[in-house]
Amino acid sequence: MNEIATPHQVAVGWDRVMREIRCEMARRQVEPARVVLLLPYVQLIQEGRRAWLRGLEGTPAAALFLPRFETTMNWSRSLGGFEPIADDMRLDAAHDMLTAASLLSRAGLGAHQNVLAGRLMQAAWSLAHVAAAVPPPERTQWGVRLGAELSPSLDTPALALEAATTRIALAWAASSSYPTDAIFAATPDLLVIIEGFQTEPMTLTLQRVFAEQVLVLSLQLPADIAGGNSGASRVVLHAAQNAEDEAQCAAACVLAQLVAGRSPVALVAQDRLLTRRVRAMLGERGISIRDETGWRLSTTRAAASLMCLLRAGAWNASADEVLDWLKNALACEPQAVTELEVELRRRGARDWCAVLAGSLTLGALPEPVLALTTSLREAFKATRALTHWLADVRAALQCAGQWSFLLQDAAGQAVLTALRLRDGSEIEFAAVSMRLSLSEFTAWVSQTLEAANFLPLQSDQTASNQVVILPLSQLLGQALAAVALPGCDERRLPTSPEPLGQWTSAQRALLGLPSRAELATAARAAWHYALQFPQVDVLWRSSEGGEQLMPSGFVQELQLLQGASLASDPRVLRALTARPAAMPKPRGDGLPLSRLSSTAYEDLRRCPYRFFALRQLKLQASDELEQALDKRDFGNWLHTVLKIFHETLQQTPTLDANARLALINSAAEQATLVLALSSSEFLPFAAAWPRVRAGYLQWLAAHEASGAIFQAAESWRESPLGRLTLVGKIDRIDRLADGTALVIDYKTEARATTTERIKVPLEDTQLAFYAALLADDTLAAAYVNVGEKDATHSYVQADIVALRDQLLEGIASDMARIADGAAMPALGEGKACEFCDARGLCRKDFWE
Repeated sequence: MNEIATPHQVAVGWDRVMREIRCEMARRQVEPARVVLLLPYVQLIQEGRRAWLRGLEGTPAAALFLPRFETTMNWSRSLGGFEPIADDMRLDAAHDMLTAASLLSRAGLGAHQNVLAGRLMQAAWSLAHVAAAVPPPERTQWGVRLGAELSPSLDTPALALEAATTRIALAWAASSSYPTDAIFAATPDLLVIIEGFQTEPMTLTLQRVFAEQVLVLSLQLPADIAGGNSGASRVVLHAAQNAEDEAQCAAACVLAQLVAGRSPVALVAQDRLLTRRVRAMLGERGISIRDETGWRLSTTRAAASLMCLLRAGAWNASADEVLDWLKNALACEPQAVTELEVELRRRGARDWCAVLAGSLTLGALPEPVLALTTSLREAFKATRALTHWLADVRAALQCAGQWSFLLQDAAGQAVLTALRLRDGSEIEFAAVSMRLSLSEFTAWVSQTLEAANFLPLQSDQTASNQVVILPLSQLLGQALAAVALPGCDERRLPTSPEPLGQWTSAQRALLGLPSRAELATAARAAWHYALQFPQVDVLWRSSEGGEQLMPSGFVQELQLLQGASLASDPRVLRALTARPAAMPKPRGDGLPLSRLSSTAYEDLRRCPYRFFALRQLKLQASDELEQALDKRDFGNWLHTVLKIFHETLQQTPTLDANARLALINSAAEQATLVLALSSSEFLPFAAAWPRVRAGYLQWLAAHEASGAIFQAAESWRESPLGRLTLVGKIDRIDRLADGTALVIDYKTEARATTTERIKVPLEDTQLAFYAALLADDTLAAAYVNVGEKDATHSYVQADIVALRDQLLEGIASDMARIADGAAMPALGEGKACEFCDARGLCRKDFWE
C-alpha cells in the first residue's frame, strides 16, 4: 500500500463530482439513462465510470444503470447520421489537402496551390472547432459576419495571398458540416459538462442551447489530499545540464517512484524527442508503459521507407536518395547494393541520371538494380489522378519488396491506412479529378503523414509497474501516485504560450480563438493542478545548442515562493572497477599484401596498427556523396585541369601566352564537366582560379625555359619488389635538358607545409616512392606548390636516387618483418592520430 497517496485516495475528487450529479438527478427526477456527462478528453471516460460505480456499492444489480460518459466526438459518433459532402472539412489531411488545392484553384489561385494548400488547411483547421460550435442554421451567417469584420485588416496589397487564404479558410469552415452537428439535435434530460483547464467554444454553445438542462462542474483534487495548496505535495526540482542529461534524470525519477511503490506514474510529454528517449530507457528496464500521446507518423521508419521510394523516383534524384531506397528494397541483393555504393562513393557520383547515362564510366550496373530503378522512374514520369498514383505506388512497393515490411509493422499499417494504400482503398478518392505530378503527390503524402499521429502498441495494462505518458493538460482527473515533469524550461513551458496559427490578436478576438491571456490562464491552471499530486519531479535543462536556458517562469515562481532547492542527482551511481584497455598489438602475417602504394606505406610508417586496420583489414571510411566541396576537391579538379592542359599543349608546344591562357581555360571547363561539378558548388574556388592560373602559367614559362619538357600526366606505374608490387599514379613526369627524368607531385597546401616535407628527406616518402616506380638510374624529383594566394613554386628533393634506394630497403625490411609475424602496435602520435579513421578501433583514448 502506498503510504503517500493511492489512486483510490486521489479519486475522491471524482466521488465528490458524482455526489453532486446524483443530487441534481434526484432534484430533477432524471433517470441515469437520460443523463449525459460530457468530459474534456476521452481518457477520462473510464475514470468517470469507475467513480460512478463506486457510488453504487451495495445497490441492487437491477439498479446499476449508468449515465452516458462521452466526449463531444464520441457523442456525435453514437448519434450517427453524418455524411460529409465533397467540400466539407474532415480534419483528415489526406482529404483536406486535396480540398484546399481545389478551393484555391476555383478561387483563381491555382498557380500558387502547391505553396498555399498546406497553409490553407492549417488555417481552416484552426477555425474548425470554433465553427463546429456554431449551430448549423446560424453557421453561414456567422461566416458572413466575420468575413465583413475581418475585411479591414485583410485589405493590404502586400499581403494579398495571405488575405485570400484567410478568406477562403473562413468560408470553408463556415460552409462545412461537422460530425458534432448531431449534438444540437440531442435531447438529454440533464447534460453535465465537466470543465477542463480551458473553456471550449462547443461547451459554451451547449450551455446556451440546452440552458436549463445543463450542469457545469469542475474536477479538482479534494482538500484532504491537496491540502488546499500545492505546498502539501512533495515537489522535487532537478536542473539537468543538457537534453541527454535531462532524459536520464527523468527516467531515474520515474524508476525511483516505482521502486517506492508509487504506481501509476505520469510522464508528462512536453518535448517529443525527450519523451521518446525516456520511453526507450524505461522500455529497456521492462517497464509497462501506456502512451496516450504518440508521435508524428512521418517520423516512423515505415513513413521514411515510403518517402525514400518517392524521392528515388524523381527525375533529378541524387545517388544518395536512390541508394537510400535500394537499401530498403528487399528485392535487391544487399551485397550488390553495397558494391554499387562503394563504387559510387569512390567515384564521387552524386547525380543518378549521370550514373544511368554512363557518363561516370562506372562498370555495368547490377541487372536487378538497373531494372528496378529504371522501372520506377518510368512508372513515376507522367501526371495522373490520385487513385492511379495510389495504385502505382502500391505496385512499386510490392515490386521493391517493401510492401511486406509495411504490413508486418504497426506503424507501416498506420501509413497504409492514412494514405489509403490498401487494395481498393483508393476508391475513396474516385471523385477527385485533379491530376498530380510526382512532386505534387509527394507533397500530399508528406502533409498527410505529418498531420497523422501514431500510437504504438500498448503494453500489458495489468502490470504493477505502469507509466502513463500524457500531456500536461490531461493530468486532470487522472488517478496518479506520482508525476514526472521534464521539459520545464522557458522554451517548452512558457508562462505565456505563443498562440498557434497565422492570426493576429485582433483577429483571434473576432474569431473566438483563445487569446494569449486565456492560454496563459489555462497553462497556469494545469501547472498548479500538476503540483497537487503527492509526488512531483520537475526537471529542466540549463543549456541547449550552446545557449543558456532558464527554468520556466512557473519554476522560478515556485522557487521564490516556497524556497525550493535543487535535489541531488536521482541517478544511482555504481562502483565499477577501472579496466583500461591495453595497446593493441595484432599480427599481420595472415593478411599478406601483394600491392603497395605510397599512401599505404605512409600509413605503415606513421602507425603500424593504422596500416593493419586500413590496408590489411581494408576498413575504409565511406565518403559522403552529398557534401560541400573542400580543398581536396579543388586539388582533384586542378590535377584534372593540368592533365588536360598539358596533354593538349604537348601537341602544339609553341603556342603563345594568349593561346595558352585560352587553352587552360578550356581545360578548366572540361574538368568541371568530367567531375560533374556545378557552377554554384565550385564558386568559392572559381574566385581564386584566375590568381592560381596566372601563377602557374608564369612558373611554367620559367620551367620550360630551363629546358624541361612535359612527358606524361597522371601516369599509372607498377614496379616489382620481390613478391611485392609497388603501384602508384605519378602526377607528372618531365624530361630535363640533359634527359634526366623529373618526377613532379602537385600540392595545393600552404607553402610552409611543403617546405617541411623536404627538410628531413628520410621522413618524407612520397617522392622517393614515386621515384621507385621508374627504372631510370638518374632522377630528379620536386613538389610543385600551386598556391591560391602565392605564386607557383618548385621544391626540389635533393639526392632522390639515394633516398629511393634507402626507401626500397626499408620497404623490403618492413614487409619481411610483418610476414614473420612481428607485432603491429598503435604507435601513432600528433596529427597521425588526430585525423586517423582507425582511432576508434585502436581505442587509444582508453589505454592504461
